[in-house]
Amino acid sequence: MRYRRANIPGATYFFTVNLADRKSNLLTEEIDLLRNAMRKIRQSHPFDILAMVVLPDHLHAICRLPEGDADFPLRWSLIKAAFSRALPKTELIRHSRKMKRERGIWQRRYWEHQIRNDDDLDKHVAYVHFNPVKHGYVASAVDWPYSSIHREIAKGNIAEGWGYCDQGTIHE
Repeated sequence: MRYRRANIPGATYFFTVNLADRKSNLLTEEIDLLRNAMRKIRQSHPFDILAMVVLPDHLHAICRLPEGDADFPLRWSLIKAAFSRALPKTELIRHSRKMKRERGIWQRRYWEHQIRNDDDLDKHVAYVHFNPVKHGYVASAVDWPYSSIHREIAKGNIAEGWGYCDQGTIHE
């Protein structure tokens, strides 16, 4: 089946990529393997990561592709494959996946959205950084270790106290 995807060279995209087992914590347990896979693919197929957060069972990323390049599907395929190959084969693999020589680690599809303008980018960056709070993993975005928020705070782009939740009230 062919999916309609944005195809704008050099564009910026927001992605959500999920594990097949949404109860798993594989991404945070094996964060170094994920980082190595991303680093490896960025060397051969460059892209900039503007914002990213890794949660136990999914990740969100905002990536900008190089001028003249729109092939984010190849990049995600390679990242997923590199991460999967680094893991021992312990997961349950359904027959349909075996027939396609796939592992049972990732959901086949992912969500992508082309960032339209600076306001859209700002909203998606905030969504990425606030996601661990939204899911209840931490009370403050800065407390989640697997987030680009730390880089942005160090650069002075985000205040350290940004994005905490106190008794149901969100503070920005």
